Amino acid sequence: MRISEKENREEINDKSQLIEYFEKGCKPPERWSIGTEHEKFIFHKSNFKRVGYDTPAGINTIFEQMQKTGWQPIMEKGNVTGLVKEGASVTLEPGGQFELSGKNFKTVKETFIESIDHFRELDTICQMLGLFSLPLGVDPVSRLEDVPWMPKERYEWMKRHMPLKGELGLEMMANTASIQVNLDYDSERDMIMKMRVAQALQPVFTAIFANSPFSVGKPNGYLSYRAHIWNNTDPDRCGFLPFIFDEGFGFERWVDYLLHVPMYFIHRGEEYLSANGMTFQDFLKGEHRLKPIMSDWETHVSTVFPDVRLKQFIEMRGMDAGCVSDIAAVAALWVGLLYDSNSLEEVYEIISGWDIETLQELRSLVPVKGLNAESGDIHAGKIAKQLYQIAMSGLARRSEIRGIENESRFLKPVKKITESGITQAEKFIQQYDKDIYKNLNGILYNWQKLRLSECSEQDI
Repeated sequence: MRISEKENREEINDKSQLIEYFEKGCKPPERWSIGTEHEKFIFHKSNFKRVGYDTPAGINTIFEQMQKTGWQPIMEKGNVTGLVKEGASVTLEPGGQFELSGKNFKTVKETFIESIDHFRELDTICQMLGLFSLPLGVDPVSRLEDVPWMPKERYEWMKRHMPLKGELGLEMMANTASIQVNLDYDSERDMIMKMRVAQALQPVFTAIFANSPFSVGKPNGYLSYRAHIWNNTDPDRCGFLPFIFDEGFGFERWVDYLLHVPMYFIHRGEEYLSANGMTFQDFLKGEHRLKPIMSDWETHVSTVFPDVRLKQFIEMRGMDAGCVSDIAAVAALWVGLLYDSNSLEEVYEIISGWDIETLQELRSLVPVKGLNAESGDIHAGKIAKQLYQIAMSGLARRSEIRGIENESRFLKPVKKITESGITQAEKFIQQYDKDIYKNLNGILYNWQKLRLSECSEQDI
């Protein structure tokens, strides 16, 4: 839910307005929805090069084709930088990663159908233009310097800022892609429980859906290189947030965190202005010629990138990009855990026994070891199996309460991965090791064709 135009222009005079912003996100369970966001890379078939914006058969051409089916353009200084249609949007990440931010649905099945329709439309256009899409956590072949950047001023500001912080910030911007699930909360207490569970379980989800073992045309030593990149992006606004587990955590504590994060810029209309390194707290104290308004706050909220992000809903952000069945599986797993009260209580009790240091160590091991990561009493693979069973039960109960079909069938990929202990990343590595020619492009292109076939044959 975005704030209204009138609320956008409201001047901020007191911290209570910022707290109220998150309080407005509370919704009763009957209004809870499921939203997914997923990114993918687009390449030329002829040379496996990333697609630019205004080149022949580029991103802009894809946008032109999509507008023929009812998508409306989002303009920035004369360029179409995104599309909107019936509550969904298509946007571009800095390196042209193509992102669908889906509608809010009541069921996993609906977001599953939406994802299929999106990939079908995109892939039809790509085939016409001699392109193809790859939903992986990291671009497996491109060097950073070869990636074309998109014409969005916001990204120019971020591009200048990133090298001042972590070592891999530009890699994050240009060469990573993810799946994100957005879920609701009904109260501050409910938000606290869900945020704690989501932060604690993020490494396990990263392990289950690890899908980025290659970069610059060869194995990179990781199962989720995307997770490693994010760990080295910007410590001011990314990563694990231990204060979520503090006794006093709530809406106000989240606001305090955001107030002390440096701002990227101030955005008014089509104009971007330097924030000169000030925090939002500084902005609130009058250290800029402009006075802060609610649209400034909403922009700032969207430019922090921790594992789990609170807006007027909760974003789970730690999964590598994957195919349609992966997108549905991620959504079903989170819904089964967080949208059933019994499941939420059960998993909350599990994570309440974990200490922060052990959890942080597990998180640091997952990018390399995946489901084999282990710290203290926490073993990623064993926890993943538990989560699968809890989510199965949660989805079954939810179907009875809501009068919908049991959506546990969408957990099939999770069952397969947790039972075998083999992630998609490890399957790719096995294929690469068996190929005497080490033809990574061929392996990836064959997987892409298999993905297209799976998408066209899905039993909806």
